Amino acid sequence: MAYMKTVKSMTIRLSAEQAEALETVANVEDTPISEVIRAAIAQHIDSRRKDPQFQSSLRGRIERAQKLMAPGKR
Repeated sequence: MAYMKTVKSMTIRLSAEQAEALETVANVEDTPISEVIRAAIAQHIDSRRKDPQFQSSLRGRIERAQKLMAPGKR
């Protein structure tokens, strides 16, 4: 993975089965678990960027937020 200038630590909760599967994938790929997780997150975000339905929903949320934050609105 490319060098990360700023890092934010996060905690996730996994079922025992998910944790075991994640550890297995990381071991087989000889990759740190954190890297496997980052790759999965990057793939998920990329798929949302390419998903027209998600993008439409995102635009709707942005428009609603802008209306709520417009001057004179409270």
